[in-house]
Amino acid sequence: MAKEISPDLEPWSPLGAAWYVIHTRSRHEAKVEERLREKGLEVFLPRVTVLSRRRDRRLYLQVPLFPGYLFIHSDLLPSVYREVIKLSGFVRLLGVKGRHQPVPRETVESLRLMVSSDRPYYPWPYLERGRRVRIAAGPLIGAEGIILERRAKKRRLVVAVELFRRAVAVELEDEAIEPWT
Repeated sequence: MAKEISPDLEPWSPLGAAWYVIHTRSRHEAKVEERLREKGLEVFLPRVTVLSRRRDRRLYLQVPLFPGYLFIHSDLLPSVYREVIKLSGFVRLLGVKGRHQPVPRETVESLRLMVSSDRPYYPWPYLERGRRVRIAAGPLIGAEGIILERRAKKRRLVVAVELFRRAVAVELEDEAIEPWT
């Protein structure tokens, strides 16, 4: 079980900027994102459009793809780290055994490709097993993930973020996929 990081530890990375996952209070993702941007930090909050049914109307809303989580790209020097943990809505920085752990750059790039593509995407349960693949052609070229299922001419690619056990799925048609390790 992962422990929360104590603000007193200041476990910054000597390796330079990397992507990290911030856990926020429920429904505070956008507020934390805005405050981090005001501080000049690079933030990625992937969103998905969902249909909300009200009594008298239907609305399409942009909601976080991973409720309660967002990504920050930083070297997390002590001064930056202190500013981040002071934010209202911040819960913790994800990590293992009291040390924050970066998310692989390829994972964040793959999520960005999916979100910016014209293909429909949606949250998907996290998968621990499956074959890792990379898309070699088409609008999602370079995205990496796990093949979930194969239909006649469609494939479903799932990109898993192992650090907080969440995933995103996108359906592909006739794109070339190659095994990737």
